[in-house]
Amino acid sequence: MQINSAEFVVSNSDVSKCPKSKLPEYAFIGRSNVGKSSLINMLTKRKSLAKTSGRPGKTQLINHFLINKNWHLVDLPGYGYARVSKKAKKTFQKFITDYFLNRPQLVCAFVLVDARHEPQKIDLEFMQWLGEKGLPFGIIFTKADKLKPKVLENNIEQYAAKLLETWEEVPPHFITSSSKELGRDEVLNYIEEINTSLE
Repeated sequence: MQINSAEFVVSNSDVSKCPKSKLPEYAFIGRSNVGKSSLINMLTKRKSLAKTSGRPGKTQLINHFLINKNWHLVDLPGYGYARVSKKAKKTFQKFITDYFLNRPQLVCAFVLVDARHEPQKIDLEFMQWLGEKGLPFGIIFTKADKLKPKVLENNIEQYAAKLLETWEEVPPHFITSSSKELGRDEVLNYIEEINTSLE
């Protein structure tokens, strides 16, 4: 898939105010500091479409971007270590949950996972929740360039083994590096395949 246009549409914390269009949506979510904004900018080849920050928890709203005039990329707040109050975290959790449960346009979520770390309980629990709600998702391993190939392979295998303890098969997964543009074609082609199947 070629990205010919990528434009910001709206930010909000209320699912009822999300775009009314019937276009398919792909939501990107992960722990704070997983490299989500960098990944979105790499996929769209727009340097500052999503705001990147050295401080985790920069995304605090549901952000809709219109891609190629025919699908929405949705940038969701990170879960986990954002430096925000407990009250703010509860608010995030509520509107993230509302988004997933009340947004029929959502066709696939991408859960971002830092390839450098062993499987994290918070990520596994979130994937379990998506599975229980029957929400389709793929896993995007980020920051793959920070590891030697053998270590990367070992980390992905560890993750697969952990998932297979509760899943019949490992969900679709992609290995990416925002700085090296690794995995860009694979993720975009996967989105294109889903879009084509919806036509």
